[in-house]
Amino acid sequence: MNGDVRIDPHLGTVVHIVGSRQRRPNLPHDGCPFCVGGREAPEPYSVRSFPNRWPALGEGRCEVVLYTPNHDASFASLGVDGVRAVIDLWAQRTAALRAEPGVNYVLIFENRGAEVGATISHPHGQIYAFDHVPDRQARLLKAGWTPDHDPGDREVLVANDWTVVVPHAPIHPVSIDIAPRRQVGDLVSLSEVELDGLAAVLVDVMSRLDRFYERDLPYMLWINQAPVNWSDGPPAWLRIEIVSPWRSAGLSRFIAAAEVATGEYFNPVEPSEVARRLRELA
Repeated sequence: MNGDVRIDPHLGTVVHIVGSRQRRPNLPHDGCPFCVGGREAPEPYSVRSFPNRWPALGEGRCEVVLYTPNHDASFASLGVDGVRAVIDLWAQRTAALRAEPGVNYVLIFENRGAEVGATISHPHGQIYAFDHVPDRQARLLKAGWTPDHDPGDREVLVANDWTVVVPHAPIHPVSIDIAPRRQVGDLVSLSEVELDGLAAVLVDVMSRLDRFYERDLPYMLWINQAPVNWSDGPPAWLRIEIVSPWRSAGLSRFIAAAEVATGEYFNPVEPSEVARRLRELA
């Protein structure tokens, strides 16, 4: 892995020092680079991926994924066919990056909204290809994470071979898990039926999230997948996590000093209440 990777000698925390990213522009001054004709999308496209000009993990290890040429679209507004095209591109890039020498973990993620650090509002996500399994994913794998089979009042929906639940102990005010009902390790291993089902579920869930506070919700999304090489625990189970910092409309819950200091969190929002609201928005 390129770059200056440092490990805290006491806690084992991995920190990537990437001073080159200080020079990346926070906001483009010459139009959106992701719209057709922009710097990163010179030709017409439906979905598109390309190398990040300011990679956090070194050349060839970070990519940007454009979901649509429509600057003002939301994830839900893409519709099932549009979302299926995004999922297919996620799966294609997962397979391609996993085949690269030295890659052991592919993380797909999205930040939407200035509240979570997104600098360009055009619908897009990113992909990082790590040479190791990141600590959080390694802990989940070693613990044998599986979908919650008895969520009770935290269940949001079960449909199209997928489950959607609010986790038992969420750090963030709005937090949901999406997982296939059968054990599948990554996007590449899903069947056509499961891929169609995931597209439909994501459109449904994202639509509910954008109506949760009756305005576009800032969120972070990431996909936990199987590593390239893994022998330290049970088989991986694909999991999509979506979280938002909003504890009410326009009001973010900030992670406070006591939480950062201790690694213990104080969530003011009841998980079952989040699930109830999401069920009502069906």
